[in-house]
Amino acid sequence: MKQIKSVSVVLLSVLFMFSCTDDLDIVPLDDDTLLGSEAFNDEAAYEQLLAGVYANLALTGTEGPLDSNLQGIDAGTSQFGRVLLYLQTLSADQMIWSYEGDAGTREIQRNIWTSANPLLLGMFSRTHATIAFANNFLRETTPELLDSRNVSQATRDEIVAYRAEARLLRALSYYYMMDLFGKANFATEETPINAVTPVFDRAELFSYIESELLDIENDLVDANQNVYGRADKGVAYMILAKIYLNAEVYIGENRYSDCINYCNRIITSDYMLASSYAHNFMADNNTNSAINEIIFPIVSDGRDTQNFGPTTVMINGSVGSIEENGVEVGVNEGGWGGALRVRRQFVELFEGSMFSSDERNTIISGDRPIDIIDIANRDTGYIIQKYSNVASTGTPGTDRTYVDTDFPLFRLADVYLMYAEAHLRGGGGTISEAVSYVNALRTRANNPNSITAGQLTLDFILDERSRELHWEAHRRQDLIRFNRYTGGTYNWIWKGNSDNGIAIPSTFSIYPIPALSLSSNPNLTQNPGY
Repeated sequence: MKQIKSVSVVLLSVLFMFSCTDDLDIVPLDDDTLLGSEAFNDEAAYEQLLAGVYANLALTGTEGPLDSNLQGIDAGTSQFGRVLLYLQTLSADQMIWSYEGDAGTREIQRNIWTSANPLLLGMFSRTHATIAFANNFLRETTPELLDSRNVSQATRDEIVAYRAEARLLRALSYYYMMDLFGKANFATEETPINAVTPVFDRAELFSYIESELLDIENDLVDANQNVYGRADKGVAYMILAKIYLNAEVYIGENRYSDCINYCNRIITSDYMLASSYAHNFMADNNTNSAINEIIFPIVSDGRDTQNFGPTTVMINGSVGSIEENGVEVGVNEGGWGGALRVRRQFVELFEGSMFSSDERNTIISGDRPIDIIDIANRDTGYIIQKYSNVASTGTPGTDRTYVDTDFPLFRLADVYLMYAEAHLRGGGGTISEAVSYVNALRTRANNPNSITAGQLTLDFILDERSRELHWEAHRRQDLIRFNRYTGGTYNWIWKGNSDNGIAIPSTFSIYPIPALSLSSNPNLTQNPGY
């Protein structure tokens, strides 16, 4: 079981890192102005300094939710979890954002983006900033520097795991760069600060991520045993399972047997499904039964570390313009006035009596039409109520706008579905285990309709992944792996800027390199088709 530590303790320590320097402006894709060596002179501060690397996944700056430590980049378009949600979910068939005047959202949800899109710049820059912070931590914790600071052996022993965690966060960042952009500026702690870096393509990134995670395994805390909110072997296994499941997309190789191997390592570790599906998405998901299902969260605290991260956006955004159900989900009554709705193709996955009692079905239809002909008309299209700023005890979160609900970046349910898919794709394992894992999710969701081996197909898996994992930043990746994203084999409303959906170019399976990023590194080249 994970060690439980208050989210506020973990993230408040983050603020120390950001306050250790008067100027933490990070020029996009640059290591400029990182923490100086003096910040590492206090032997008691190393855990807090590591927390600063984690902070970049949740926070955007030191002066509140509107502050950004990325020079020239708005906080609202560069919060890691929020932008990841937009690029993986808003760009696909599950979600619609009503306010298309918000920077970049119109182009993402209509699949008409260009290299000038600010959300792409935010993701590219924020992810590289995590890499820069991790590199800085690693540069300052070498044996030679620890010697020069007379760091005790007890602290050195702890730093072994800290360094492994920093390397994992760096590998995680390169994983998302590989998936979203197909390339990245590549730097490690050995790279001089402000050097013009080489650019790694997908094959090089895949090889690096794989070797790095394998290399640090023995230095990481055992799976599901680290302080909540921090990475351990389970997170490393999850990233490896993900890259192996998608290896045919990334490097043109079948690695499904490796995916099965790492799914098994997670499944046989100390994880278990939450007793309730809803517990994964509530304000106390850091302490309720979800604590042993969530493998890695992006932490959120409505009082001490306010930010416009994915759960704040989704909970406020899913309050309907008609329903005004904000109090029910722990935010202001009107929320954000119907900012988020769901596309018809997602609703259809839950049609029929088979899903009437399924707890994953939080769709609210009311008197609304199912179709969204005019995106600006917030009274059309159904809404959902998956996430909540209310605890499992019924207690609302600490704030009515900024939520306490952590975002489950990785959780065990995904592993069950990855195992089933990798088995069907020839990766090994057994059909009986694959079926049992799918049925375990259905049973947990109060869906009495178990499936048989004959019903377990790849098409079924794709649909079941959407039912189980919607609004968790997986859908674009899933559709690409199933050859349903680009082209016209599968269309959804507003795909390709058409209310009925049209084909989009195959080049849109990866995003363009942001124009401003290109100008920062002469080694970067634009992706084909942009």
